[in-house]
Amino acid sequence: MLPQLILILLVVGYVFGVVKFLQGFRRTDFSGNQIGLALLWPVLFVMNGNYRKNFFKALKGS
Repeated sequence: MLPQLILILLVVGYVFGVVKFLQGFRRTDFSGNQIGLALLWPVLFVMNGNYRKNFFKALKGS
């Protein structure tokens, strides 16, 4: 039961990140490849400081 709950929470978090990033994409410094950047957000967030900064811009609207 617990592993299933964790998996559901991870999927919900992933989808939330994709949707919020796509909604706020215009606030970022990126141009083009919006879908690719949104789908790869967990990997890029961990590995790239510039992406992390822009991801927060998209989420917060700053």
